[in-house]
Amino acid sequence: MEWYWAAALLFGLIVALMLFGMPVAVAFLGANVVGAWIFMGGGRGVVQMLTNGFGAMTSFALVPIPMFLLMGDLFYHTGLAARMFNAVDRLMGNVPGRLAYVTVAGGTGFAALSGSSMGSTALLGSLMVPDMMKRGYNKYLSIGPIMGTGGLAVIIPPSALAVLLATLGRIDVGDLLLAGVVPGLVLASAYTALIFVWTLLDPGAAPRYAAEQATLREKLRLVVTDILPMFVVIVAVIGVMVVGWATPTEAAAIGCFAVMLLAVGFRCLTWKAFKLSVDAALRVTTMAFLIIFGSATFSQLLAFSGASSGLIDYFIGFEVPPLGMLLIMLGIILFLGCFMDQLSMMLLTAPVFFPLALKLGFDPIWFGLIMLLSLEIGYTTPPFGLLLFVMKGVAPPGTTMRDIYFAATPFVACVMLLIAAIVLYPPLATFLPQLSHR
Repeated sequence: MEWYWAAALLFGLIVALMLFGMPVAVAFLGANVVGAWIFMGGGRGVVQMLTNGFGAMTSFALVPIPMFLLMGDLFYHTGLAARMFNAVDRLMGNVPGRLAYVTVAGGTGFAALSGSSMGSTALLGSLMVPDMMKRGYNKYLSIGPIMGTGGLAVIIPPSALAVLLATLGRIDVGDLLLAGVVPGLVLASAYTALIFVWTLLDPGAAPRYAAEQATLREKLRLVVTDILPMFVVIVAVIGVMVVGWATPTEAAAIGCFAVMLLAVGFRCLTWKAFKLSVDAALRVTTMAFLIIFGSATFSQLLAFSGASSGLIDYFIGFEVPPLGMLLIMLGIILFLGCFMDQLSMMLLTAPVFFPLALKLGFDPIWFGLIMLLSLEIGYTTPPFGLLLFVMKGVAPPGTTMRDIYFAATPFVACVMLLIAAIVLYPPLATFLPQLSHR
């Protein structure tokens, strides 16, 4: 069978099964069984495919996923997240657009401790939007920062999606996690600058109101008790990877243990909170490992059938410079983001895009981060961006999808500008990973 028919069969089966409502993991597994039967010699091929899939699931590089997820869930369910948000809120005082800044600052911290875009959006949406609406904030300024900050969890470590992408692209997990630190902070700063300009040009978007002023002593207490401990956990998780003292797996364990210690110290680690955290982390971990099972065998089938090499040679054959090919790949991801979720996009594109990127001479970590940022845009791309629906679910009555689309647009533009900056100045993404190897 020619490579293009093999590629059409494998990709077509997956898309067709997902269109019929099959879960992503089941769709990949079904297509893999059919592909193994055709390309790997019937029943024996299916057995070999299953063996290879179980081998992929036992990779040590995947251990950070459940640990990072548990760390984030403990942070949320124990109430530590709410403490941090309340502290940031009190410290802001009467700054114009204060609640929007609180959203960005607190959301960045939550992203760094949870790694969950949907969890961050749900928390911020239910916590901040009603208060901002009550204070007379413009609906777009109320919703937009939450949409933007929710996506930060894709690149700021710990990011479960980054671990998955690194595994699929066969690149160093720790390097990809570290690559997201500086761009993540740059993006949060860009959101802050956007809010500043917004409130400067349109003061009515964030009406001033008298907020309760905290004394200097109260501010110091809030910093020491409710912000500094969370900051120390973030620095510890990232720092031990930067200096090479710990692998991503060990850093995840340190972070998880540190959050548990904080919860014990604040006397909020109840059995109910622990049970909810473990249950939530277990559910997402099970889904992630099933998807890895399907994706790993799918990549092997693409290679075995000749579809991978055929697709790569086909794209290389175009008289397009490497930068032009990068733009084409990003365009494909952004287009798919209009109709598919991030995991589906990642599983369909990574087996082809990463080998193609290596052929084009791209740094795999640099390319992986750009791909993560493209997936982040997909979270807020209409009509099916996941964060759009999460926001709709927690937004006040009367909020339309059109409102959410418009609110997200300027923050999506910030992400696209960041991608352009990383393309023009690669050290923005590669500096920390290179530093960790010195």
